[in-house]
Amino acid sequence: MYIIIGASSFIGVYTVEEFLEKGCKVLVTGRNNKFKKHYDQLGVKYINLDLTNKDDFEQLPKKGVEGVILLGGLLPANVTVNLDEDENADDYFSVNTIGTVNVLEYCRKNGISRVISSCSYADVRGAWGKKIITEDEPRDYIYTGDHAVYVFSKNAANDTMEYYNQQHGMKNAWFRFPPVYGVGPHDTLYINGSLKKSGLKTFIDRATRGEDICIFGDRNLSRDIIYVKDVANAFYLAMKSEKTSGLYNITSGRGVTLQEQAKVISELWAPNHGKKSQIVYREDIKNNTSSYLFSIVKAYQDFNFKPKYADFKQMMKDYKKELDSNKYQELFHYVKE
Repeated sequence: MYIIIGASSFIGVYTVEEFLEKGCKVLVTGRNNKFKKHYDQLGVKYINLDLTNKDDFEQLPKKGVEGVILLGGLLPANVTVNLDEDENADDYFSVNTIGTVNVLEYCRKNGISRVISSCSYADVRGAWGKKIITEDEPRDYIYTGDHAVYVFSKNAANDTMEYYNQQHGMKNAWFRFPPVYGVGPHDTLYINGSLKKSGLKTFIDRATRGEDICIFGDRNLSRDIIYVKDVANAFYLAMKSEKTSGLYNITSGRGVTLQEQAKVISELWAPNHGKKSQIVYREDIKNNTSSYLFSIVKAYQDFNFKPKYADFKQMMKDYKKELDSNKYQELFHYVKE
C-alpha cells in the first residue's frame, strides 16, 4: 500500500489515478472531506489529516505501507496575506517544515523507508537564464517577495528529509518542479495576497474568443514546464526504484518560448466560426520572470523518467481534451489546496 498525503490537491488527484492504473493499493489523505465522495467512488479510503497535528497520524496504518508521497503543504498561490500589511512566515514553517517532520516520524516509527515530496524551483533562482540547471547547482534564492519564506520552509523540510536518510537509513527524495500544467484549480492564483488570473488561462480565454494574445517583453523568453500526468508518472517510477534518493529535477527537459505557447494556444483554442487570435507584442512592458531550463538526466538514470508530454503542442492537446471532457473541473470547483 502507498499513502498519498495531500490527495485533495491538483497533483494529488492525478497521482492517485496513476497509481491505481498501475494496480497499486492506495490510501489518501486531505485537510477536509470535500474529496471524500470522489475517492469513495474509486474505492480508495480517504482520511481527514492535518499535517501539523501529530495525533492525526494515529489514524494511518502501522503495517503494510511501502512508501508515502507528501503533496500537502502551504503554497503562496493559495495565500491571501499581503506582505505589505501582514506576515505569515510561521504558517509556512508550521505546515511545510514541521508537517514534513511529522510525516517522517510517522514513517520512522512504523518502518516505512521512503517519503517523496517536493521543493521549490526558486531555490536556484540565481541560476535562471545562465545555464542548464542540474541537481548539483548550489542554492541561490532571494530574500524578498511572497515566495521567499516558502522557499526557506521547503529547504528546511528537504534538509530534514536528507537527515533522516543519513541518520535513520531512509531513502527519501524530493522533486523540483517548474510550473505544472493540467486540469485543476489554478486558473487563478494569489500574488502577494491579490487574486490574479494565470497567464495560461489568459491566453486560453483570449484564444477562445478570437481576441489578440499579447506577449509582454521578450517573445523568445523560454521556460521549462511539465504536464501533470508526467509528474504523476514520475512519482510512481521513483517509488518503485531502489536507486531513488535525494533531489531530482522533474521537468519536461526543454524550454518553451512565450511565442510558442501563444501560437499553440491560438491554434488549439480557435473558435469554430470566428477568427483565430493574432499575436501582438509589447516589448516595452517587461516580463519579470527569467528563462530557465532544468536537466532531467539524474531522474532518467535513477528511475527511467522520460516525460511523455515534453512537446508543448502534444501537452496542450491532451490538456484541452481533458478540459472538454470536464475531467475534474467540478471536483476542483472553488477548492484551493
